Amino acid sequence: MKVLVTGATGLIGSAVASCLAQEGHEVIGLSRYRPASRSISHWVVLDIASVLDPTEWLPHLRGVDAVVNCAGVLQDSAREDTEGVHSTGAGALFTASEQSGVRRVIHLSAIGVDRDRPSAFSASKHAGDRQLMARDLEWVILRPSVVLGRPAFGASALIRSLASLPVTPLMPGTQPLQVVQLSDVVATISFFLRPDAPSRVELELVGPDRLRMGDVVAQYRAWYGWPPARGVMLPKWFARVLYRIGDLAGALGWRPPMRTNAALEIARGAIGDPEPWTSITGIRPRPLQVALAAEPATIQDKWFARLYLLKAIAFPVLVVFWIGTGIISMTVGYASGVELMRSTGAGEWSVSAVFAGAFADVAAGVGIAWRSLTRYGLYGALALSLFYAVAGTVLRPDLWLEPLGPLFKIAPIFVLHLVALAILDER
Repeated sequence: MKVLVTGATGLIGSAVASCLAQEGHEVIGLSRYRPASRSISHWVVLDIASVLDPTEWLPHLRGVDAVVNCAGVLQDSAREDTEGVHSTGAGALFTASEQSGVRRVIHLSAIGVDRDRPSAFSASKHAGDRQLMARDLEWVILRPSVVLGRPAFGASALIRSLASLPVTPLMPGTQPLQVVQLSDVVATISFFLRPDAPSRVELELVGPDRLRMGDVVAQYRAWYGWPPARGVMLPKWFARVLYRIGDLAGALGWRPPMRTNAALEIARGAIGDPEPWTSITGIRPRPLQVALAAEPATIQDKWFARLYLLKAIAFPVLVVFWIGTGIISMTVGYASGVELMRSTGAGEWSVSAVFAGAFADVAAGVGIAWRSLTRYGLYGALALSLFYAVAGTVLRPDLWLEPLGPLFKIAPIFVLHLVALAILDER
């Protein structure tokens, strides 16, 4: 079949696209950004949220036999539009599918949205479900719980990173989860692409075990081979602060898993009945413990778990460092900066040099903070660090020998920026 997979760079979408290609289907991957991977030869670069006219979809659906809609976002932000991706944009895609003769549409929704909608995420997901059900199509709506697998992104990445801590922080107000394996979700989508597969069905994709978040983290920690960790419940006020910090990061274009919508959704829980899924497809979901035992943890898994949390610390530190040094240079450190520049022989250019350096520092910090400019901000910060080292060596070589070693300190700063570049990619 010729299959269009939307959200084909996401956790679920990338696995689906790869699996269908291996099964011999002709796969068209659709995402907002073209990935570097060439496992799928045909890509469409498109933001679903921006395509609200069904006629704009028709060229991309020419000859397509089935659509698998894996597109999804957690919360409205500078880069994400829940209503556009889940409802209006998806609705235009469903209408265009009906008009172009696409018969089968498999739609990834979310567990519980048909029962309760505490956030814009679940409300928009439910609206998209209703729009698909109104179309004259062979539709299938799958509502997975928290999806875990070998790759990690969002909630799955957070769970792995929490497992690396000797003390497990627990968020208040969370409810049980029936986590589901990515491989089981992909196998289900493959099943419903069969010509004889049923349609017009809604299924909850949930694992067999009800687990608390702490239990899930504990199983991952055991998978890493580390001793059990003690769980500590965070105060409600501190949890709210963390969620708000996540919202702020989202406003800057980052996609942290801990945001207000996540808090609202996890307070509802992610549980359901796997029996209808098994009775229709024959797929019996694997418990988390069994799935983890089938693929022992590697050193790369352990590195990722530790680096994921360090990434959440490293980037804010770099932002504060650059913006802070710029502000200090223009305020309390202004006189010292001018005196330093005059000691190099800058003369009347000393004031201009201080302000130029301060503005460059602030620009580097702002660039690192704004996700769409982060890579350029890091390169700019590296260039500034190198410039300061070279200029300091030429103009004031004695700074290498001062007790506080100001020029020596540039080296670890430089290396930290290289590390930040190495772990910048989200997918």
